Amino acid sequence: MEIRALLLCGGASRRFGSNKLLACIPGEESRGAIVARAAMNLRDGAGTPLAIVPVGARELRAVLEPLGCEVVESDRTALGMGASLAAAVGATDRADGWIVALGDMPLVAPATIRAVRDALVEGAIIAAPVSATTGARGHPVGFGAALRAELLSLEGDVGARGVIERHRDALRVLPVDDVGILVDLDTPEQLSAFRR
Repeated sequence: MEIRALLLCGGASRRFGSNKLLACIPGEESRGAIVARAAMNLRDGAGTPLAIVPVGARELRAVLEPLGCEVVESDRTALGMGASLAAAVGATDRADGWIVALGDMPLVAPATIRAVRDALVEGAIIAAPVSATTGARGHPVGFGAALRAELLSLEGDVGARGVIERHRDALRVLPVDDVGILVDLDTPEQLSAFRR
């Protein structure tokens, strides 16, 4: 069974002021850029990631390719997360499922990603980690091949929220002790606060 790991790296980083994916967590510069950490965790948990990036994103490509990522440039990233996800699924159309991870979430443990992958292999249509303490749903989210058409039809910046909502009865929740499933870094303030 082929489960593809997708890393969405198409955001414009408007709130950050520069490409947040290339920033480092203060005090942890030696561990690499946010996107490198997200990619390595995804790779270690689910195999070779396919990263979807904007057209001409040379700096992102230069970070991701040495880590073993396949990189696909798409002009659809400018249309938002849903369009980026549709482009990534389209580039891996023959897969039996997808694990959708975000380039600005560098702290998800590989074991959590592996659990999502295992759930898909076992037949889950949708699988997502939830905090074992708060019950909050986090990332990454896994989708089975039965949802291919819905994922390919995504547009705009809503992501796959609507797909999850339509199939919420089929969602397999995976309780984990992994704060990384809820930590995304959208602003310089969040980056600084995270260090503190």
